[in-house]
Amino acid sequence: MNDREPGSLSAAPDGLANAEQPRWRRDFPIDWPEDEYIARRDFTKFMVLTSFAFAVGQLWILVGNIFRRREAKLPAKAIARVEDIPVGASRVFDYPQAHQPGVLVRLDDRRFVAYDQKCTHLSCPVIPRVKEGRLHCPCHEGIFDLATGRPLAGPPQRPLARINLEIRQGRIYAVGVEERTV
Repeated sequence: MNDREPGSLSAAPDGLANAEQPRWRRDFPIDWPEDEYIARRDFTKFMVLTSFAFAVGQLWILVGNIFRRREAKLPAKAIARVEDIPVGASRVFDYPQAHQPGVLVRLDDRRFVAYDQKCTHLSCPVIPRVKEGRLHCPCHEGIFDLATGRPLAGPPQRPLARINLEIRQGRIYAVGVEERTV
C-alpha cells in the first residue's frame, strides 16, 4: 500500500518542487504514479465482473435463439397458380408480411424454389438469372446458387433465407421461412 503521509505527492514530471509548480498543477494536484496504480484485488474484481457479463450475454443469445425457433408457425399464403409460372420464370411476392419481398422461381416442371429477396450482405434485392442457375445481387456483384441459395461469389457470406413452399390443388403457398447460417 502507500507508506507516505497523506497529502504528500510524488515528484512532478518536470522535477520542480511543489512551490515552484504552475498554478494549474497546484489547483489540480493529481499524483499520476499513484493514480495509475491498480490493486490486484481491484483488477481481479474487474476481470470476474467482465467475464460474468460476457457469460450472461452469451446465455442471452442462446435463450433468444431457442425462443426464436419455437415461434408460432407462419400462416400459409397463396403466391401463384402453378400454370401462371412457366419454367424458368420468376415472381416477386411479399412474405411473411407486407414489404418483406421474396422471389419465387420455377426450376423445372416439378420444382419451385423461393428465397428472401434481400441479399445477406447489405439487403440489396437479388435478381434471378435462371439460365445461369444463379441469383445476382447487382449492388456488390454477389452471386447465389439458384438451387440452394448459398453464396458463390462476391461479399455475401451467408445463404439467402429459404421460403418453404407447398403446392395444394394447383396453387403455390408460402408456409414458412428457414433462416440458414451455413
